Amino acid sequence: MRWTVRLRLTLLYGGLFLVCGVGLLAVTYFLLRQAVKPSDVWFLQLLPGSPPTPGSPPDAIEARHVAEQAGRALAAQREEVLHQLVVQSAIALAITVVLALALGWWVAGRILRRLQTITTAARDISATNLHRRLALTGPADELKELGDTFDELLGRLEASFQAQRQFVANVSHELRTPLARQRAIGQVALDDPDATMTSLREAHERVLAAGVEQERLMEAMVTLARGHVGIDVRHPFDLGEVTRDVVHAHQSGQVTVHAEVEPCPVSGHRALAERLVDNLVDNAIRYNVAGGTVEVSCRDRVLIVANTGPVVPADAVERLFQPFQRLGPARTGKGLGLGLSIVRAVATAHGASVDAAARPDGGLAITVTFPHDGQR
Repeated sequence: MRWTVRLRLTLLYGGLFLVCGVGLLAVTYFLLRQAVKPSDVWFLQLLPGSPPTPGSPPDAIEARHVAEQAGRALAAQREEVLHQLVVQSAIALAITVVLALALGWWVAGRILRRLQTITTAARDISATNLHRRLALTGPADELKELGDTFDELLGRLEASFQAQRQFVANVSHELRTPLARQRAIGQVALDDPDATMTSLREAHERVLAAGVEQERLMEAMVTLARGHVGIDVRHPFDLGEVTRDVVHAHQSGQVTVHAEVEPCPVSGHRALAERLVDNLVDNAIRYNVAGGTVEVSCRDRVLIVANTGPVVPADAVERLFQPFQRLGPARTGKGLGLGLSIVRAVATAHGASVDAAARPDGGLAITVTFPHDGQR
């Protein structure tokens, strides 16, 4: 026999009812036994005078004897009544326990019906119909909360699958462009009957440039994937030192980079954190204006990178963190559209939070807050 939850609940309900019934019967029997005591004192109190002695008249002795027989008869009747009470109560309790088991089976079935709905839905739902929802009705109890939690999980899975499909489509498109360019350059060079060493060399250099673009894209996608996987082993490092190295490597004449860096001890993956800082500073320089500025601040586990540049609509800021999302011609340039996606993935792997805000005069201010070691 399979010990299902419904069967266990039914036996539990029946067992609890049986224990309570036996306890109630025992208490009732004890109270009734105490309330109905056999005593012949009241018979003796009805007789006149003092209790008979060996020299008393025969009538007094006879009356005493009759009173004692009446007391014994009353005691026997009392025991019989109590015995019948126990027997009949036990029969009634047995019948009631059977009814309690039947009602417990029915009640357990009704309670677990919504759980069965969740189980059936979880068995039927696959990657092709993640749009389905349980939408459980009824009182706001634990099962309703479980159903709502399951619906929220399905929503997150659906969004994740959609993002994955969109990411694969975007990757295919981004890889197809340099491949098509390489093929076109090579085909044109081969079909040119007047090709010279110089033209072939230029064509080969353009093919190599397209290959470099592919390598950049593949490296960025690998970094993005590593960020999504997470960090298994964490090591302490100084985020301030990483920030100083990145800022020093990005100093240029077109954009001025101001840095205020203090020691920031954090733990995690230094190489990934360096990629996070590098992408933030690189984006701030790339999507800027001539003569613009970039302000970098690192203190108390908080990294802030703010830049001047084109005005970014406030409702478009979040979209920039999606893979291959660019904000119009002003933010196309030579970027891959993966910089901020990598930033968020690496921050999530470190348990850090990323907040971005559009500046009124143009540009973005991005804040990355790393947690304390005990807050991850």
